[in-house]
Amino acid sequence: MKLKLFPRFRPFRKTRNRIKNLYTSIKNRVNRSIRVELLVTFGICIIIAFVSLIFIQRAVGKYNRTAVINYNSGIIEIENRVEFLVNSISNSDLSIKEKEKIENLMNEYIEEGRAIEKILITDLDGKVIYKSKGAEESIIDIYSIIKNSMSRKDSSILYERKEYVSFYPINFKEDRAYLIVKAIPEGRIEYYSTSGFSSLVGFVLAVVVFIIAFLLFTRNKMLYFEEITNSLKEISQGNLSHRVEIRGYDELSSLASNINNMTKDLESTIQEERRAEETKNQLITNVSHDLRTPLTSIMGYLGLIKEKKYDGEEQLTEFVNIAFNKSEKLKVLIEDLFEYTKVSNKVIRLNKKDIVINELLEQLIEEFIPVVEENSLEISKQIPNEKFILNLDTDKTVRVFDNLLMNAIKYSTKPGTITVSLYKQENNIIIEIQNKGEHIPKEELPYLFERFYRMDKSRNSESGGTGLGLAISKNIVELQGGKIWAECEEDNIAFKVSFPI
Repeated sequence: MKLKLFPRFRPFRKTRNRIKNLYTSIKNRVNRSIRVELLVTFGICIIIAFVSLIFIQRAVGKYNRTAVINYNSGIIEIENRVEFLVNSISNSDLSIKEKEKIENLMNEYIEEGRAIEKILITDLDGKVIYKSKGAEESIIDIYSIIKNSMSRKDSSILYERKEYVSFYPINFKEDRAYLIVKAIPEGRIEYYSTSGFSSLVGFVLAVVVFIIAFLLFTRNKMLYFEEITNSLKEISQGNLSHRVEIRGYDELSSLASNINNMTKDLESTIQEERRAEETKNQLITNVSHDLRTPLTSIMGYLGLIKEKKYDGEEQLTEFVNIAFNKSEKLKVLIEDLFEYTKVSNKVIRLNKKDIVINELLEQLIEEFIPVVEENSLEISKQIPNEKFILNLDTDKTVRVFDNLLMNAIKYSTKPGTITVSLYKQENNIIIEIQNKGEHIPKEELPYLFERFYRMDKSRNSESGGTGLGLAISKNIVELQGGKIWAECEEDNIAFKVSFPI
């Protein structure tokens, strides 16, 4: 059973959720920005250093202090009691002749105030009229008393234990007099530290604490930075398979990710360059071989004709026909090489226009029927009545399907059927040419469109063509914004061309 919260607790729950969301937001922002992270770290280190400065100054001041006895509070206490006595006498409206009452007041205050030793009442000339117990003076130098009393009051703090003299005028009924109090003030022990030394020590240690705290807080980031640096060194030494570990979501992790992407792209580029170099070497080898073979035959037969090493006109005609056929193959190879160079370097100019792809395929199929029948094959077409219009270069597109149909005729299992299909798939028009033949492994399919690639390495230009037809077709299709690929299931081989509508 789910408990329901009382309404009065709901505001607390909302506040808690808001605080939690705010904390999560701040944490995410700090984790995603090394600049903010450094500012927060710097602020925390400043706070730690400031707190350390306070504690260090207190600790140093505690052990580096001087004890002094301050009598100032005792003097203040004496002054307060004397003022109270003066006010008591003045407010009592006593006559200067009321000896008993005056002496009782004086003795009473001496008993209550432990620091007060003597109380004297003199006339204006300094002659002692009344005196407390223990006082022996009979006449007082009023001038010196006033002078000493004033000088004592002017000094802020008294650090020496000396007799303190306080002087106050008092009024009686019929006359005026002076109240003189002599006392030894009580002292209080106070401790004073050398502020300059403790401040210097505190500042130095606070700076040390700040540096240590900053190094500790940034240790992981610095280690990660060193790891990235070491990874860059390893990559620069040629280990392109090395990857930097990605930690966090800040600029350093972004840098690590970019380094990994750069290394991956660089590795792919180098592999492509190596593959291109290998292909170039293969191209040179294949071209040399494919040109040399018919050229050698042509030169051989022409040499026989030149030296008249033939038996009659019939053999001469045979030699001439062989040399001509070899020349035709040599011409086809050179034309294919020239065509491939143009389309691969994208220097070819396309003359695009709207064409009905249905009609183009119908026409091509009709032209290929004699060749298909000569090779014990049949051709089946699955072309809908709906007309599909594409913006293509007619001549180049014809070259593509001409290559694909010739390829299907050449490598089909005989007797057999070649199926040409046309259909719409989403926003693309698909042209599919399918035949039965030798199974092609899935991993070999992408390489069919590479120049001079022959799945059966024993094939040469005599049996396997020039090796440039599919490569030329691929470049032409891609130049027109389309795609071409091959699929193979068991012995069913299909070449598919896709053009966007």
